[in-house]
Amino acid sequence: MKQIFYFILLIAGFSSIHSCKDLLDEDGNPLLDLNNTGGLNGPRALYREITDKDTIAEYQYSGLLVTRVISDSASITDIMYSGDRISQISFNGFLDLDGNGKLDKDSISYTQQFNYNNKNQIAIISENRSIYRRPAPVPPATTPGPQTLLQKEKKQYRLVYSTATAKLDSITMKSGLDVPGTTFAFDKYSKIGYTYVGDNVSGVVKHSGAMLPGDVFGAVNLKHNYVFYEYDSQISPFTLVPFAYKVSRLVATDKNERESLMLSPNNPKRWSFTNTTALPYPPPVVKSTNYVYDLQTYMTKGYGINYIYKPQ
Repeated sequence: MKQIFYFILLIAGFSSIHSCKDLLDEDGNPLLDLNNTGGLNGPRALYREITDKDTIAEYQYSGLLVTRVISDSASITDIMYSGDRISQISFNGFLDLDGNGKLDKDSISYTQQFNYNNKNQIAIISENRSIYRRPAPVPPATTPGPQTLLQKEKKQYRLVYSTATAKLDSITMKSGLDVPGTTFAFDKYSKIGYTYVGDNVSGVVKHSGAMLPGDVFGAVNLKHNYVFYEYDSQISPFTLVPFAYKVSRLVATDKNERESLMLSPNNPKRWSFTNTTALPYPPPVVKSTNYVYDLQTYMTKGYGINYIYKPQ
């Protein structure tokens, strides 16, 4: 009987240790407990984005600067600085390229170089991307082989800002396959345009199509439209991460416009999506949420995602 009692105590002890570890960051600092609505006092940093099942992103810092983000399936984003400006972002891991809510099995590796204008705004992002795939097994083998290079791509993103407000107005992307022994040329494009209500993004329209010879934009063959509305007056977790990282995350896939809500200082309680490529338009997809906040008015939960903070 004593042995059973001590065994129960041992399990309880391990559970307590595990619970405490969940409330500490990698430096041993206390985090904002999901069940504690009091929040943190003083400066803070975004530490984790988690669902009930998975960690979407964990932010690591060197001093006050975000230097690494660990995301789904141990994907890693490394962030490099030149002074206090982000100069390069590198990603190695897995992405949901087709937008079906699941990570693709192909692995992705890309490096983005950031170039700034004389107003200290990001003007151009140059990207080199490699996609890797496991080849099908060759009998008598039954398991796929190791990840091998499938293709290389080059991308360029040009950012334009409103002269009146300095807010991001549009992102134009050009991309093409980088094939050894051939002359490189961009063969696809997209343009994302932003509208605002106050400081918050209210609308996102994306056009996509093929590039024609002479670097000419061809006819639009895809058009998506997002609307964000019913904003609260509380603080978005993404106000705590660098603008360059938010843009990098937005353009990581071709179907990521919904994350444009990261650009807003507040939180939209509802958003809608419509594929307006051709008539008749399908019914819009509408999502809404009830947010949870802490006493310092930072949002801690919305759209099924919990946001964990740490002292800065």
